[in-house]
Amino acid sequence: MESTIILFADYCVIYRKIINNEDMDKFQKDLGRLGEWAVEIAMKINQSKSKAIRFTRARVKNPPNYSLMGTLIPEASSCKYLGIILHNDLSWADQVNYTVKKAWKALHFTLRILKKGNSNTKSLAYMSLVRPILEYGAACWDPYREGQISALDRVQKKAAKFAHHRNSPNWVTLASRRKLLRICALFKAYSGERAWKATGDRLQRPHYLSRVDHERQILCTRQRMDIGKYSFE
Repeated sequence: MESTIILFADYCVIYRKIINNEDMDKFQKDLGRLGEWAVEIAMKINQSKSKAIRFTRARVKNPPNYSLMGTLIPEASSCKYLGIILHNDLSWADQVNYTVKKAWKALHFTLRILKKGNSNTKSLAYMSLVRPILEYGAACWDPYREGQISALDRVQKKAAKFAHHRNSPNWVTLASRRKLLRICALFKAYSGERAWKATGDRLQRPHYLSRVDHERQILCTRQRMDIGKYSFE
């Protein structure tokens, strides 16, 4: 098996870097091995939920046709993995829109049942039921576009007005909290935690350190596009 397989709960993901037709053939062979392994251990694969996604911004003239256990895998532009929507062009717009919609739904539910609650109860309800939705996986999809940032902030402003009758109580902004989450994720990757080891292995030290630099400095790679410049990866 030359491709990478990830198993978590009821998710099964297989992927590899595709450069030429030979890589496509190898990937198809690995899909065949995956199907044989699933039959051997009596693991059922839901064919209707299987999707093939190409993460690239380049135009592909001849899209690949992969099959698993004799069934053609339909190609999709996006998929949801562990609650995070991954788009084939590496954009997080769908994830932000999904998060905002889900957070508004939870907030409206809170508004209905706590109309007569005090400020502390309303604040606790927001921080327990709504804010975790706004921050789930935010270390990966933290937006950089002002429109997406404002869409997330409007949820907290509405909650603040409901709890304290003002738009800006003494709550830390969502952008600041997401920045802290990214810093914590970077520390986990740098320190080699198991869940972040793949990301940590890609971190490199600068080729040259000046007297004002420290020995733990990380090399900043240059990106031509904003999607890469502002991405955690």
